[in-house]
Amino acid sequence: MMKSKFLVMAAATLVLASCGGGGGRPSFGDNEYPVTTVGTQSSTTQTTYPATIKGVQDVQISPKVAGFITQINVKEGQTVGAGQVLFVIDNVTYQAQVRQAQASVNTAKASVNTAKLSFENSQKLHDNGVIGDFELQSATNQYEQAKAGLAQAEASLASAKEMLSYCYVKSPAAGVVGTLPYKVGALVSTGNVLTTVSNNSSMEVYFSVTEKDALEMSKMAGGQKAAIEKFPAVKLQLADGSIYDLEGTVTKMSGVIDAATGSVQLIALFQNPQRVLKSGGSGSIIIPHSNTSAIIIPQAAVAQVQNKKFVYLLGSDNKVKYSEIKVAPQNDGNNFIVTEGLKAGDKYVTNGITKLNDGMEIVPITPERYQQKISEQAKAMTAGDIVSSMKK
Repeated sequence: MMKSKFLVMAAATLVLASCGGGGGRPSFGDNEYPVTTVGTQSSTTQTTYPATIKGVQDVQISPKVAGFITQINVKEGQTVGAGQVLFVIDNVTYQAQVRQAQASVNTAKASVNTAKLSFENSQKLHDNGVIGDFELQSATNQYEQAKAGLAQAEASLASAKEMLSYCYVKSPAAGVVGTLPYKVGALVSTGNVLTTVSNNSSMEVYFSVTEKDALEMSKMAGGQKAAIEKFPAVKLQLADGSIYDLEGTVTKMSGVIDAATGSVQLIALFQNPQRVLKSGGSGSIIIPHSNTSAIIIPQAAVAQVQNKKFVYLLGSDNKVKYSEIKVAPQNDGNNFIVTEGLKAGDKYVTNGITKLNDGMEIVPITPERYQQKISEQAKAMTAGDIVSSMKK
């Protein structure tokens, strides 16, 4: 018997509570509606944006000369240092060119020595009046020509050595080796990417906000640079749904708007000491929004017409006024954060708003009294009343 009575009471309360929301209200009489006063409180909401993870320095490694790969000195995922040799390209031809250039340098040096002896001898003969100016000038020209030939041979040697050095493909930066699409023996050219070296001690996470949001941030902060400096610390949600342990800092904002998407790209920097983050990964950036004096009202108190939102404000004459408000785009599904249309001290109707009309006079009661009346009416309802209410 007690159990049946409890079930009837629970059903009655549920019926009356559902009527008391935005869809209607219990029949209290005297036009009684719950009214509350607008106050401020602290609130924290968050916005999520899709993001792409990249190393601070992702360097594509390509050879500067064509040839067959003779050595691969690293493995995928290996950590390498700047200047470390990653690949060796077949260098027999380039070694031969170096030897040939070296021989040309040796020949040029010998010619310089001979020309120098001839010049010095001609200088003495000229001083003694044995030969004239023409013979001395000829010896001088031969000496200068020999020195120019040596300089040219040395330049060719340096070029040959540089070409030989290109056969040893080195990492330009410290980082982690990516995939290795080519094996030993493969013929590669300057257009082939042998691997990517990613510096993942810290990672850059790319995400985009709308042009409108970017403009608002810049205007509120007094400029793009100030907006970046005042940007709150952000969190990173990984692909598996977990939250990365360390917070990130927004460091850059693109100065160009993507015409295709109407968005502005931002970059957040995350430290990666445990190498959990991988270049090329995906996730979501979570941006918190804190407000110490937010006006928060329940969604049940708000009427929505197309893309506009309204509440019923109570005047001093106990008449309600249908008033438009604006709310923040972020909400928890139960409440709105009001940005315009309400101020502290205003009074608004919290339940039964679909029964109201603009200018209607009501009897305001407190939300607590409203809930008390629901409980009282629930106790007075019979099972038949509940069935009838549910059929309406």
